[in-house]
Amino acid sequence: MKLFTTLLATAALTAALTAFTSAADAPLAVGAAAPEPTAKDQDSKDVNFKAVYAKGTTLVYFYPKADTGGCTAQGCGIRDNWEALTKKGIQVLGVSGDKPEAQRAFRDKFMFPFPLIADDDGKVAAAFGVPAMKPGIYKRTSFLVKGGKIVWNMTEKTTTATHAADVLKVVEGLK
Repeated sequence: MKLFTTLLATAALTAALTAFTSAADAPLAVGAAAPEPTAKDQDSKDVNFKAVYAKGTTLVYFYPKADTGGCTAQGCGIRDNWEALTKKGIQVLGVSGDKPEAQRAFRDKFMFPFPLIADDDGKVAAAFGVPAMKPGIYKRTSFLVKGGKIVWNMTEKTTTATHAADVLKVVEGLK
């Protein structure tokens, strides 16, 4: 009986890990419908992605972990280009697997003018097909959403320091 229980537990764990890794191993392609999850921001307030998209072109960028080197460079690059981004009508949602408290501390420390989404349950990453490097640590991936569709994605070699400039170039090409 103990062997049967062990085998059953192993099978269940394998199925769960397979679902976890395969659910988010193919980021959404250009032209796909943009996911419309609702998730908590840094203040534990619900953010409905559909409502955000309705206000205009939206950059949804995933970063591995709040307050780490590359993630800080990426967020600060967006912050430092905030005026140029907003003049182009771009809204920003930063997403990581951190809890709201960590997102709030990260946002406050670096004075980010955009919300940080606490995807500590992985539902937002899964909806966008963003792979996890390990549980709660998502691959650096970005999407531009316009008119309810993915109009651009950066799934490989996503930049940190030049991310905002890359997004601005893409937006120029969309018009």
